[in-house]
Amino acid sequence: MLDNLQKIKIERPVDQIIDQIRTLITSGELNPGDKLPPERKLAEHFGVGRGQVRDAIQKLEFYGILKTLPQSGTVVAGIGLTALEGLITDVLRLEPNDFASLVETRVILEVNAARLAATRRSADDIVMLQKALKEYEDSVEKGVPAVEEDLLFHVKIAEASKNRALKSLMLIITPDIVKSFNDLKVCGDVRFKRTVQEHQQIIDHIIDQDADAAGEAMRRHLQDVTEFSQNYDDLNFNT
Repeated sequence: MLDNLQKIKIERPVDQIIDQIRTLITSGELNPGDKLPPERKLAEHFGVGRGQVRDAIQKLEFYGILKTLPQSGTVVAGIGLTALEGLITDVLRLEPNDFASLVETRVILEVNAARLAATRRSADDIVMLQKALKEYEDSVEKGVPAVEEDLLFHVKIAEASKNRALKSLMLIITPDIVKSFNDLKVCGDVRFKRTVQEHQQIIDHIIDQDADAAGEAMRRHLQDVTEFSQNYDDLNFNT
């Protein structure tokens, strides 16, 4: 009998906020250009902390659903809503044992992004990659979690690949992977410092326009998160 019963899944507040906002958009109650209430009011309405509302908004910005405008607040972006809606739903409803598949997909995307970047990068791309690496390195030296800086570096590689679809897919699946990886404190100080070196190696190969070396360097760089995902089912992840 137990084999026919499903585990009860308790949704995280951030996922519930995302799902409610997404529903308002897809139902037409929120339209492109419409402004969301301030974080404080949303937090009071949902009965959660402002940090959880902020996390939800940031995720939706990654997905391209929302955008925050200076001095204007957060508005509905209206770009690719229909196409992304199904993808977001799938990502939110992934079971824990799907995490390895998500990471596997990330490796496929990022290795190929590095290869394409090596053949298509411009001088401006190199400048942006080096700037992203410097921001990551500065955060590591200050002892500050460099999750966003790490993600930004990988996004810049995707931009250098000149493949917008690849970049969009990365922005959908990568933030949760990076956050999970860091929430479980898989990365210690030594790992962060090693990441700086690995990022530099990837940049060097992209500068040299060596696609094979750039792709292989990216694969090695993602080895830790790959091994982590393979043991994910055994971890008690309750964030």
